[in-house]
Amino acid sequence: MPAVPSQPGPPVPPGGSAVPQAGFGADQGVPPAPGTAPRRTAWAEGVDRLRAAATTEPGRLRIIGAFLALLVVAFGSVTAWQMTERSAAADNVLHSSQPLSASAADIYRSLADANTAASSGFLAGGQETKDSRDRYERDIRTAAAKLITAANSSEPGSPSARTISQLNELLPEYKGLIERARANNRQGYPLGGAYLRYANEKMQHEMLPKAEDLYQRENQRLSADYADAKPYPWAAIALGLVALGALAWAQRRNYHRTNRVLNQGMAAATAASVVVLLWLTVGHSVARAGLNDSYDHGVRSLNVLHDAQIASLKARGNENLTLVSRGAETKTLADGKTTVDLYDYNFDQDMKTLTKGLALAAGLADDQPGEKPVQAATSNMEEWKLRHQEARKADNDGRYQLALDKVIGAADKQPTGQCFDGVDKNLTLALTHEESEFQRAASDGLGAMTGLPVGAAVLAVLAAAGALLGIGRRLSEYR
Repeated sequence: MPAVPSQPGPPVPPGGSAVPQAGFGADQGVPPAPGTAPRRTAWAEGVDRLRAAATTEPGRLRIIGAFLALLVVAFGSVTAWQMTERSAAADNVLHSSQPLSASAADIYRSLADANTAASSGFLAGGQETKDSRDRYERDIRTAAAKLITAANSSEPGSPSARTISQLNELLPEYKGLIERARANNRQGYPLGGAYLRYANEKMQHEMLPKAEDLYQRENQRLSADYADAKPYPWAAIALGLVALGALAWAQRRNYHRTNRVLNQGMAAATAASVVVLLWLTVGHSVARAGLNDSYDHGVRSLNVLHDAQIASLKARGNENLTLVSRGAETKTLADGKTTVDLYDYNFDQDMKTLTKGLALAAGLADDQPGEKPVQAATSNMEEWKLRHQEARKADNDGRYQLALDKVIGAADKQPTGQCFDGVDKNLTLALTHEESEFQRAASDGLGAMTGLPVGAAVLAVLAAAGALLGIGRRLSEYR
């Protein structure tokens, strides 16, 4: 064969390199020659195919079906998520934060009552009664047990855990001071009174403020749980309304194009979505009402009653210490001239707090079982004030034994201790009643949300399946 003469290569553009021929560098990242169409991406081709499919009725139906299924599933998912959070918060209110708040209040009450029982036993001297001693020991054991419970429920390293640890360290120190005061008092040494005042100072200025701080912190935690449990799930409600609107539009479109009134699949999807939306709205409204009732007629009353009981305990302790110190501790009033007994002044302030607390508790009581013990406690408090004035008059007149009999004496002496016991007993009855009211209302609120997260998710899946089946039934007509 004759030799083939060499052929000229492609023209070289000015200032550039030659364009490679096919098979010799065309796939090596070299830009195509001018006038050559660029290669299309997979995304662009997919968009074109989707656009082409949307111009046909089967393509439109597929898009509508996917959109409806996605919308209904999103509605169910958001509903399950929001109601799971609210149900967990309501469960914390009932089983965690409120019981911990009550335990913190019991710690404070037990410590204050132990201090009161110790001062009462000290006044009795060597004739301290068994009831007074048992009451002191019982309060100390209760405080120690409640501290253990609170420590187990608190998060390690939290402020509450540190406060509990500090109280656990202070409790044996306080008990040791009380035992020294008793030992010296039995032997008639005046040093016993100094030990008792020192123990009272440790209780009033270190232990009780820390217990009150723990109580306030647990109340804040309870308020936070209420704030998480009560808000309406607006995102879920809004998605539910959008889903129902989209389902209604799809069925209307189907009716106008086919003159068929009912599409069974989409009708089932609409019914399931309506059930979820109604369950969500009504269930959360009932739960919210129960939680509001548990707070208004349970937590608020419990807080007021706890404060009133604490004020009565502090008043009783200061009343006893007035006779223990016998003027050793004084306070100068705001005028800078008048000097009064410190513990008697504190007693008056505590009684003012108790008076306000009982008045507020009476206003919050909404039934006869709640009103009756508060009214009885108020009557005991008024009598307590009168007897205290008589005891103070006897002490100021120099009749110390008569004053002592009117504070811790036998029943025939009509001591103030009887009135204090009446106040404490009736406040305990009121607290028990309000605790049961809280438990009932909070349980109703939590029960209204039971099953809602799981039920919403299941119904949403069924609604999505119904929408897809309904669209599939229409698509089968094109085959």
